[in-house]
Amino acid sequence: MKLNINIKKTLLVCIDAIIGCYLFMTFTSWHKPADTSQQCTKVVINIADDKVNGFLNSDEVKTLLVKKGMYPISKSVADINPRKIEDQLVGMPFVKTAQCYVTTEGHVFISITQNIPVARVKSNKGEDYYVDANGGVMPNSQYTSDMIIVTGDVSRTYANRYVAPLADAIMADDLWRNQIEQINILSDLSVELVPRVGDHIINIGPLPLASNDAKRREGITEYVNNQLKRLELFYRYGLSHAGWNKYDYISLEYTNQIVCRKRE
Repeated sequence: MKLNINIKKTLLVCIDAIIGCYLFMTFTSWHKPADTSQQCTKVVINIADDKVNGFLNSDEVKTLLVKKGMYPISKSVADINPRKIEDQLVGMPFVKTAQCYVTTEGHVFISITQNIPVARVKSNKGEDYYVDANGGVMPNSQYTSDMIIVTGDVSRTYANRYVAPLADAIMADDLWRNQIEQINILSDLSVELVPRVGDHIINIGPLPLASNDAKRREGITEYVNNQLKRLELFYRYGLSHAGWNKYDYISLEYTNQIVCRKRE
């Protein structure tokens, strides 16, 4: 009986040793470092949603890395620093995230997600640039997109703090995303909306001011949603009966009333 127990123990120890050796060999084979004398022979650049949101393409990424002396092709694997490549790419205006790694075959893979603008600003001072969801300013590009155009008295500070939450509130609703094509900022900071359907201008008044970013965004979102709800009701029960071309200016500035100007 004792002999059988000893045999079982011996077998278990052997099995454990075999499994341990297998796991060690597997782990080391998976994590075998690339040959540092090997040269990079292939670079793959993948940009998420590049067909839909084509603000960035692989040629622009390659051009930047070549200019900075960081394009990996023909470089020794030992001289390729994936972290530095990532940091350089994240500094590009339309890059949100970047990941880079080198395979044991000497291939470099770069994956990028884009920083997508929410509005294009064309101010009365002649400035032309994009604004992202966080209010960041990005330079104009050759890409044309069906996004809201913001015109008028738009300073960089106003664009940074107010345009993004305003555009987000409009774009969050299917009705207004398809209906509003332009935002115009007046000198008193009142906001005019230009619709695709209907030959009229809508004034929703000035946006609420706040020094705190979170409170400002929350206040703007609530204010714009409320104004657009009022406009939707007016569209449904007012213009649908009076006619879409009866008024050329609709003002929602006042809380308890909607003021319309008849077309001459």
